[in-house]
Amino acid sequence: MRFMHKKVFRVGLSLLVAFCLFLGLLAQPAVALTDEQKLISEVWRIVNRTYLDETFNHQNWATVRQEVLKKPLKNSEAAYGAIQKMLKSLDDPFTRFLDPEQYRSLQVNTSGELTGVGLQIALNAQSGKLEVVAPIAGSPADKAGIKPRDRIVKIEGVSTENLTLDEAATKMRGPSGSLVTLLIERDGEGEKEFRVVRSRIALNPVIAELHSSPQGTPIGYLRLTQFNANASMELAHAITSLEKKGAAAYILDLRNNPGGLLQSGIEIARMWLDSGTIVYTVNRQGIQGSFEASGSSLTPDPLVILVNRGTASASEILAGALQDNNRAQLVGETTFGKGLIQSLFELSDGSGLAVTIAKYETPNHRDINKLGIKPDKEISQHPITREQIGTQDDLQYQAALDVLSNSVVARRD
Repeated sequence: MRFMHKKVFRVGLSLLVAFCLFLGLLAQPAVALTDEQKLISEVWRIVNRTYLDETFNHQNWATVRQEVLKKPLKNSEAAYGAIQKMLKSLDDPFTRFLDPEQYRSLQVNTSGELTGVGLQIALNAQSGKLEVVAPIAGSPADKAGIKPRDRIVKIEGVSTENLTLDEAATKMRGPSGSLVTLLIERDGEGEKEFRVVRSRIALNPVIAELHSSPQGTPIGYLRLTQFNANASMELAHAITSLEKKGAAAYILDLRNNPGGLLQSGIEIARMWLDSGTIVYTVNRQGIQGSFEASGSSLTPDPLVILVNRGTASASEILAGALQDNNRAQLVGETTFGKGLIQSLFELSDGSGLAVTIAKYETPNHRDINKLGIKPDKEISQHPITREQIGTQDDLQYQAALDVLSNSVVARRD
């Protein structure tokens, strides 16, 4: 009996000591995070809250954060490197960190003006290589002869193998009049060095002309090079002007248009649609949002859209919306296949974070990521110069004219 009493007393004493130790731990002040650790935690929380893949590439996202915070971070550059390593574990080239300079550059790009060579670039999902989606029409890179699907091997002698998209873009930007050397690899031609002079590129993304079909029908030709902040306003002005000039049908050229702002693509779709869904967005919970036409199209005239392998992102949203709603026929080649949507976040130190937050589906619920959109009429196109676009040498353009001629005749009948 005395033994049992001592045993109970010892157990009770042990519990009391453990409880006191626990209270002592609670009473200890929390260790203050450094500025570098706060930035990492800020990035982690945004990704944790918004990233499309709730498995975070099949890993414990909380553990990733703990491992990163264990290591000493001497300055902001060390923090930036740690963030990039953390994001790389997601295996998503579109979810990326932008230092303050890169973030400002991206804001300039989407605002409608930049200084550089004028290349839209992407990381090829299969090869991991830095690839040209398309040169901006009339840009130094375009004039130098750089083409869609070219691989950028080196920038100023520096290999692009371990560069992020934004690091590569930053290296190609610079003061107007300065020179940048690019080593380009092209299928069937090997590697070639291009010396390109940077310039200020005004990004009015719309080229509008009144053409005529072989039958004499006035055709409004619209080439849209990207979806920046100016795109919807400039395109609306162009359509209104062409309507006044008597356009009876339209060709919307989205070839080598790499995309841009989602909202811009939606606004432009509304210029052609009176009713119907434009695009569905699907987040990681599977919740669908949608954007609808607003009943205010600018013209009911027949429309053909030109597409190719350089037609990507917001361009594919627009093309898919008009194809699924039977508003336009697509002519050309299967599109690039980027069906993911990124949101841009400004961080506390002036840097930025692009995060893949959703995927999109066309009105007929087609998921085109890595698949692209197949045109109604497939026409292969051998490489042509900028001056040959919209001429007899442009086979896809000529095919679009044929489609429109039949549409105009059918309307008259």
